[in-house]
Amino acid sequence: MLVAHEKKRKARDPERTRERLLQAAFREIHRSGFQSAGIDTILATTNVTKGALYYHFESKEALGYAVVEEKIAKLTRDRWLRPMRSEGEAIDILIGVVRRIPAGPQDVRAGCPLLLLAQEMSPLDEQFRKRLERIFLDWQEGIGTLLRKGKSQGTVRRDVNPDEAASFLIAAVEGYATLAKNAQDPKVWKAGIRNIVGWLRSLRPPEKYKRG
Repeated sequence: MLVAHEKKRKARDPERTRERLLQAAFREIHRSGFQSAGIDTILATTNVTKGALYYHFESKEALGYAVVEEKIAKLTRDRWLRPMRSEGEAIDILIGVVRRIPAGPQDVRAGCPLLLLAQEMSPLDEQFRKRLERIFLDWQEGIGTLLRKGKSQGTVRRDVNPDEAASFLIAAVEGYATLAKNAQDPKVWKAGIRNIVGWLRSLRPPEKYKRG
């Protein structure tokens, strides 16, 4: 009886249902793109009715916006913004973040969900574009803030423009992700990481750069 009651409680838990829909939608959008993502596929993987989906999200677009705001933005926060608040030298922190980006064959095949959705939907839907732009801007601001801190501590070269360096780092990461996905080859990504790490080291003052 208790097991049955617990199953019924979970089935009626609106927050849990919403989260399952978001997770399934994120996976489907990442795999197929937003335009090709199938509502029926999302429902089939969650055992949620179409009525329940539209109770939480008034349209497919609303579901997509929520995926951007709650799933893709969280990925950037977890992978970049939170680690960048840790103690240590700015360049060491950034090198650590870059080296921890998943680089297995499956990750390379799938590609970066933020980049893929921006390429697909930014030219087509202004609401998608604005939400995706916010993630990129927050990402750039986080890196720029860390580099400014490094400059004030003397661990980043004085001639480095933090905002320009931040945008360059994002472009390098996303560019190598694109090259690796197109080649379907993790070696391309690993070579990219080596090059990005080398560039990050070059942002140190000469005396620190010599020490690695």
